[in-house]
Formats: sequence, structure tokens, C-alpha cells
Amino acid sequence: MLRIARHSPTTARRTPRRLLVATAAFLFLSFTGAALPQSVAAATEPTGGSVSAAPASPQVPAGVTAGVAVFDRQTGTFTEQLAPAATFRSASVVKLLIALDFLWNRSPDSIPAADRTRLDAMLRSSQDAAANHYWSTYGGPAIVERMVTRLGLADTAPPPAGYEGYWGYTAMSARDTVKTYRHILESAPAPVRDFVMERLRQSTRCASDSFDQHFGIAGAFDRPWAVKQGWSGRYAKGNCGSVSATAARGTAARGTDASAPASAPSSASTSSSSSASTSSSSSASTGAGDASVDLSRPALHTTGTVGAGDRSIVAVLTLHPDGTSYGKAYTDLGRLTRSLNVPGGTAPKGKWYGTWGQDVAVRTGPVVGDNLLTRLPAGVEVLVGCQKKGQLVSVPPYTNDWWAFLPQYGGYVTNIYISHPANQLPDVPLCTDPK
Repeated sequence: MLRIARHSPTTARRTPRRLLVATAAFLFLSFTGAALPQSVAAATEPTGGSVSAAPASPQVPAGVTAGVAVFDRQTGTFTEQLAPAATFRSASVVKLLIALDFLWNRSPDSIPAADRTRLDAMLRSSQDAAANHYWSTYGGPAIVERMVTRLGLADTAPPPAGYEGYWGYTAMSARDTVKTYRHILESAPAPVRDFVMERLRQSTRCASDSFDQHFGIAGAFDRPWAVKQGWSGRYAKGNCGSVSATAARGTAARGTDASAPASAPSSASTSSSSSASTSSSSSASTGAGDASVDLSRPALHTTGTVGAGDRSIVAVLTLHPDGTSYGKAYTDLGRLTRSLNVPGGTAPKGKWYGTWGQDVAVRTGPVVGDNLLTRLPAGVEVLVGCQKKGQLVSVPPYTNDWWAFLPQYGGYVTNIYISHPANQLPDVPLCTDPK
């Protein structure tokens, strides 16, 4: 539906000028494959403050399968549990077990520099090549078996027969994920605890495969938080980062958080690596300690700690309908995470809005030019903190000089790509800082 109401009739009649401006805007903005916006109302979450008053039960979006566990370390009790023993393919959450296995009888201060570099990249940026190295060097499935025994995990199991090289097919549950974090925080030697948690606190927005990994916990709460995320499925290629040529990265099957066979080349762009999360659609219920583990549907997981002193441990494991886009899964996981009762967590201030278009640029200021910070996952929901006037941008049939500031990205997007019919968002304050 063409929402011409976004712009005044006077502006809409300036066809020659519009065409010239539109051409320039497309060249500078590099928005590709954009579709007409959908009518998406702003979400109605609180605009700030403690999230302890969240609904009593997790709010699971339609079509999403979820396993949830939230543990309050201050009281020693769970504040949320939804199918906590249900098993999911772990995707990159298993990298926690891989790191702990390597560090089991080693001090982080004494390991070779090469291993410090690998572990840093694996934990902060979810680098698959590092996971491939440890999986192939230290026994693959035996890593999981050792950690199951050491931590007393009840639901975790190695990848199923025939998929031994695919570390991301390790089965894990929300309650076992909580137990893993409790081990790191409460039982591991202090040097190991500090090494792992410091890197999870320094999680990069852009993962090593160009996927935006600050979903779920990282979007639902103000810092302090620490996260290890996971994604696996036939998602479109990642577009996170300031490099204009993000389209050159990956293949159509990227977005796997690769779960690559250890014997395959480490780059997730190879066909053998990418097939890890897409080749088994005919065996979606292959067992890995639990016959119901799904190896096919798109997965998106957020795990970590929230609040001062790592007060709450949060594990939200999700599966989404076949064909779900990364932006849609990102949005649904965010809404679910924001509905949870997480002691010590504080909701960020702002208003949640849907977006439309593909490769939408986030810029350091409200102007186009050489100021790209990153690009949004297509159709993702974003938190808008304030808005201001900036450079006039035209994307037919729309023209707008209002820009939205996204505090979690530290940059601006043109309001054209915010899903609201008005040029100026009616319930968002003006930006008062000099940005």
C-alpha cells in the first residue's frame, strides 16, 4: 500500500527535484532491494526503569518455540522458566563449553598468545574458525561429553550420529545454559571466570561473519550485561559493519553461526560449512540426546548475565518458522526477552519502532556521506531515543528531513525507513545534544 500521507501534496508534486534528489540519495545511501514499508505500529514497552514489573509469564511471539530460564543469583531462585529442559541445537552457545574445556587445566595467563587471540575472537565476536580449531584439535564430541560430566549437565549432548563435525548441533537446554554460567561465575578459578566474563562483556555488535549479534539481552537491557549469542538457519547474509561492500560477504546460506565441520575450511562462506544448518531439513528431528532436537528451523539464542554483579543469568533459546528473516527473528527474540522478569535489569529509554527496507544505513550524523556506522538487519525493530531535522532525503514516493537517533547504535537513520506514516514521530522527543 502506498502511504502517500507520509508527505505533503506540495512536496509530492515537485517531480523533477524529487527525481534528482532521489538519485543522489540512492547513490549515497546504498539502500538496495528496498520494499514499500509495512504499517507497523510502535511497540508499547516502558520507556525506561526497572523491568521487574514485567508480565508474570514470558510473552512468546506467535510461531516461536522457546526454552527460557532466568536465575536470580541474589535470591538463588528462578524468576522465569518456560520449557527449561527442552533441548535446542546450540549454535554458538556451545562455544562456552569449548572455551571452558580448553581452560579446564590451564590458566589464561599461561596459554600461548595464539590461543588468547582465538578465544578472544570466539567469545567476543563468535568467530567460527576458532571454534573449528578447538573442535578438531581436542576431540570434537568428546569436548561436550567431558563438560557434561564436569558440570553435571542434564540435557546437553554431542551432535547426533553423522554430524559429529558440526559443533553447533550440540544439544543444550535453557537450564543447562544457566548451570554453565553458574559454573563460570561461582565455581571456575577466578582467572578463568574473569577471562571468560570480560570477553562476554566486550561482545562486539558485529560478529565475525557480519551478523548483528546485539539482539535479545543486549537490546533489552542497559549495561552491565555479558552475552554469548547463537544463530543458525537459512538467513540472508549478514550486513553488519561500516564496510560498504557487505554484499560481497558470505553466500545465500550465511547466517548459520556456522556449525562447520572441523574438517572443512574455516571460512563460513564455503558450501560445506554453510550446509551445516541447511542440509538436514529432511531430518529435522534427528536426536542428540533428545529425539526432538530440531536441526532445520531457524534458531536464534540469547544467553548471558544482566545487572550489577552479574545478578541474573538469562537463557532464551528459540526456533522460528521456516523462511523467517533474520530481522524478524531478531525482533521476536527481542520482544520475548523484554517481557521477562530479570532482577537487576533496567530497560533502556526510548520507543520501539519497526523498520522497513534492506541494508538501511545507520550514520554518525543526520546527513548522508562517508559516515556509515553499520546497516540494520532487514525489517528489524529498533529503539528510537530522539529525533532531529537533518539532510533532506528522497526515496520515491517519500521525502523527509527528519532523522531518528538510535541510542543502542550511537547513530541516525532517516525517518523514511521508520514504520510510521508521519514525517516526524509524534511520541519521540527532539534531540538536545550536539550530535
